[in-house]
Amino acid sequence: MTAPENQRRIDARSLRALAHPLRVRILDALAAEGPATSARLSERLGESTGTISWHLRLLAEHGFIEEDTARGTRRERWWRRVRSRNVLSTTDFADDPESRDAAAVYLQEMLRGQFRRVSDSLAAEWTGAWRDSGSVSDWNNLVLTPDQLRALSEELSQVVARHTPDPDAEPDPSARPVVVQIQAVPRAEGGAA
Repeated sequence: MTAPENQRRIDARSLRALAHPLRVRILDALAAEGPATSARLSERLGESTGTISWHLRLLAEHGFIEEDTARGTRRERWWRRVRSRNVLSTTDFADDPESRDAAAVYLQEMLRGQFRRVSDSLAAEWTGAWRDSGSVSDWNNLVLTPDQLRALSEELSQVVARHTPDPDAEPDPSARPVVVQIQAVPRAEGGAA
């Protein structure tokens, strides 16, 4: 099956480039807040500009970010996320312990970021139409086959895709960034099967 144009399947080499807590945070910051310089990311993330610059170059080398030449100058380089959906299939690394470990680091950092975003939103004081506009749901009693779980995950992804605005379109002035998180995983009970 070929990947859509805006989709990238993560291979072992690029996975190892992602498997670092700071690089995951850099990608999250660029996705959430848009293009930035190493100095701006340094302020946001509490790291030195030298450290941020090194990680930016590594992420660029692996194609996760790119220089935003329309914003930059000779002294100030701006970086942005590459517009693509990264797909990680842990089964690709079943026979590679080093890559399995890298996948575990990446997924743990990704989940920490997801938890932080939901926690921050729940702690915020929303007013007007934004109050009670979101939801946190948990359906933990479904009993599905692996094929049914894959189908459910794909259908949920398609629903989100239908509601995802064109990144080049002018946003509605009443719109604001929204986080949608879907975790559809088998429930581990006394060990995975």
